[in-house]
Amino acid sequence: MEIGVRILLAFLVNQVSGVAGREEGGHEGCVPGFQVKRYQVVHSGPFHKGQSLLQVEFDDCEGNEDVTFRVSDPSFTVDEDLNVVPLRDVLHTGPVMLIHGVSAHADDMAQVDISGVPMQLPRTLRDILGVGQKQPNRAKRSLLVPPMIVTENQRPPFPRTIGRVRHTSVISMERSASHIFQLTGPGADRHPKGLFTIDIHTGDVSVSRSLDREAIDSYQLEVSTTDFAGNLLEGPTILVITVIDQNDNRPIFKESRYTGEVLEGSPTGTTVMRMTAFDADDPGTDNAVLRYNIIRQSPDKPSPNMFYIDPESGDIVTVISSKLLDRETLPTTTYELEIVAKDMAGSEVGLTGTATATITITDKNDHSPEFTHPLFEAYVYEGSTGVVVNLTVDDRDDPATGAWRAIFSIISGDPTSSFEIQTNPDDNEGMLSVVKPLDYEATAFHTLLIRVENEEPLVPEVGYGPSSTATVHVTVLDINEGPVFFPDPLIVTMMENIPVGSFVASLNATDPDILQGQSIRYAVLRDPAGWLNVNPVRGIVNTTASLDRESHYVHDNKYTALFMATDNGNPPATGTGTLIIYLEDYNDNAPYVVPSVARVCEDAHDINVAIVGGRDKDLPPNGAPFKIELGKQLGLDNTWRVTRVNSTHSQIMLLHSLKKANYQLPLLITDSGVPSMSNITEVKVQVCECKKNKMLCSSAPSHHVLSGSSSRGLALLLGTLLITVLCL
Repeated sequence: MEIGVRILLAFLVNQVSGVAGREEGGHEGCVPGFQVKRYQVVHSGPFHKGQSLLQVEFDDCEGNEDVTFRVSDPSFTVDEDLNVVPLRDVLHTGPVMLIHGVSAHADDMAQVDISGVPMQLPRTLRDILGVGQKQPNRAKRSLLVPPMIVTENQRPPFPRTIGRVRHTSVISMERSASHIFQLTGPGADRHPKGLFTIDIHTGDVSVSRSLDREAIDSYQLEVSTTDFAGNLLEGPTILVITVIDQNDNRPIFKESRYTGEVLEGSPTGTTVMRMTAFDADDPGTDNAVLRYNIIRQSPDKPSPNMFYIDPESGDIVTVISSKLLDRETLPTTTYELEIVAKDMAGSEVGLTGTATATITITDKNDHSPEFTHPLFEAYVYEGSTGVVVNLTVDDRDDPATGAWRAIFSIISGDPTSSFEIQTNPDDNEGMLSVVKPLDYEATAFHTLLIRVENEEPLVPEVGYGPSSTATVHVTVLDINEGPVFFPDPLIVTMMENIPVGSFVASLNATDPDILQGQSIRYAVLRDPAGWLNVNPVRGIVNTTASLDRESHYVHDNKYTALFMATDNGNPPATGTGTLIIYLEDYNDNAPYVVPSVARVCEDAHDINVAIVGGRDKDLPPNGAPFKIELGKQLGLDNTWRVTRVNSTHSQIMLLHSLKKANYQLPLLITDSGVPSMSNITEVKVQVCECKKNKMLCSSAPSHHVLSGSSSRGLALLLGTLLITVLCL
């Protein structure tokens, strides 16, 4: 029943605020809410469950999504087809039924008048107002507690009477002298305390101070009567006090400044942006119904009414024609609008709030780039690279956008891809560059056809082409170029150790400046080992020293030298060429034995002393296989033996043990060259004392091995030395 009371109060508030007047007058376009505000139904008997009484007309102008309805009589509802139907069989109902429709875009009320209702009006009115209903385990009430309303922001004096609670029966009235009215609930004896009071004798309800609807829009209290002893006699009965709105809040925009964009050439009626304001007053009254208006446009050219704002939605749309909405011809690309939102549905007494909208006319590619000149001239020295000319263009579209940025391409005149064009991002000019050096003697004049277009494609409705072309004449300037060696490098193969003065190569350098007929002279530029010289006129290279493949100046059998050729131009120009000599090997290096030191224990049972190998700086076949044997001294083969292991290594063996000492063993090694080369290498053999895996070797100088018996050889040596001393 509380729902019915609230709907009734909302309906009364709408009537007070002039909603009914707005419904009757209407305006052009869709008005959110009930399209018909009042309906008539004839009561012809009980209303059966599911049987439609009527169909209401409701439109929130946005598709009626998520619309909810509340009916003052809880026995009825509004179905999805907008039919008012009973939820159960209803025998009696009141003469008036209120329907409240709410969505995100509408909040409205409609009234249904029911004629022919049986004479049970008092009971039905009590049902609508929320009194006279039976409560579980509670006696029938005899208090009439009508809903009460109070306007917010009332001025003193206070208290002010807002309504009266009465007894509904004669008996109760007769007994009222012994009854005391009591008021309880939030706003009376609970926070906020003291807003409302009741006269204990008369039942008059008063408000004690000014109220604010935006803080609390309604209060629900309870009224009861007691005797003087405090015993409950009647009630409690619900008292609903609704705070009626006053227009005390101005519309407030969510932002102080709004920004929007619209593309140039957009058709009339294009939505630019939406501006919305908020009003804290009751949304069910005109106090919060806003209307929008543009009061100023700056600048006001070419028309003071270039834009229009929908008074209800706040949508700003274009009014100016698409042809006039031309960014390149408008006096500015930014317009500022001052927007006013007024409540009271825009009436003269409404309160206002203002905000600013800044609208930018954005660019589209409706102007193609055009060269500022049909012909450009460029001059470049042969052999050089870099930018040779800047190609200037004009484009009236917005700078630094894809509709303005230029892309250049070479259509013809560059078969060797010697040129390229890059766009300067600062001034949109095309920078024509030479990327491959040009040759005056080959072609002294180039004619290029250049095209320019935008990054973004041109809009289709433009009546001219999307690109522009220009011609570039490039003149190549002659310079004195240095001679050029051919081939470079020049590669020859020579045998090392050829006689001094031998012919090596004949250098060949030509002058690119064939039209000048210049002469060329040759010189050595870099000869690391000093092995070569060159005839300055003929370019013949000869040796001045023996070539050595094993020299540290030779790498991977290659010796590299640089030569210079100079013409007689003014000034002279030079060129360099490389000579690479592959050196073939000659058997000019004797082999040798490694390692040079070997160790063995004096009491070793193993006669193997060491394995030695041959080394040779020459290349095969002037190196291995090697022949390693004992030196040609007498008696060596009585103590030592050398046995071949493979083509490069041999085994040294002892035929009997030796005392601790150092011995120099001569080995003769011979390579396989033709003719072969031999070399005697002495291997130091240390005979050491071995204890617990440690070798104690002598640090004394080595003895040359002279005989097969170490003891006899040592005695003979000492005797010979003694005789020599005595003879002296």
